[in-house]
Amino acid sequence: MTLLEPYNLPFAIALAALFAIALLQIVGAGDVFDGGDIDIDADGADGLEPGGFFEGVLTLLGIGRVPFLIWLSCLLFMFALVGVVGQALIDNATGAPLSPSLAGLLAAGAALPLNAMIVRPLGTLLPKDETTAVGLESLVRRDARIQTGTARTGSPARAQVKDIHGHPHFVMVEPHDADTELAEGETVLLVRREGELFFAKRYQSPLLTP
Repeated sequence: MTLLEPYNLPFAIALAALFAIALLQIVGAGDVFDGGDIDIDADGADGLEPGGFFEGVLTLLGIGRVPFLIWLSCLLFMFALVGVVGQALIDNATGAPLSPSLAGLLAAGAALPLNAMIVRPLGTLLPKDETTAVGLESLVRRDARIQTGTARTGSPARAQVKDIHGHPHFVMVEPHDADTELAEGETVLLVRREGELFFAKRYQSPLLTP
């Protein structure tokens, strides 16, 4: 019994698709078909409640535990493996393999839960993508230092502010109080934002407040 036999056609196609996915990943085109990771937020049986049935099914199948292309690749491999091994066992036991359509249907039914059992622990081993991107609004109420020029009303100066991750951002700052000037090198507190422009007050450390 070989993979190229007609009764193993569904499994040969699955392996060919798996090879194509691997090739696309090598040449860097795999992201075109990835469609992004599916984010499923289900807590145990809650995903099976009315309104969350679809999410529950996806969770049971292991979708969202790993990137979709990894999930699909594992499924194709398990489908081909179960199918070829199953056909060989049935051929040895009965003297004839199943038809391609029936074998494919049975192999798919077995491969889905087996694949879910594999990708669930696999998802805990893969490194998670973390983003440190922040919105401009998150910079409000943070300390900044005037880098270039003097900030006056109608004449902003360039300032550096660090976000929650410690990454520096350069923003344009005007004084919040119209009669105030914020000099170069001075530490200020960003108190509000209008578009790309921030407004600041002269920083006063609470530790120095009487």
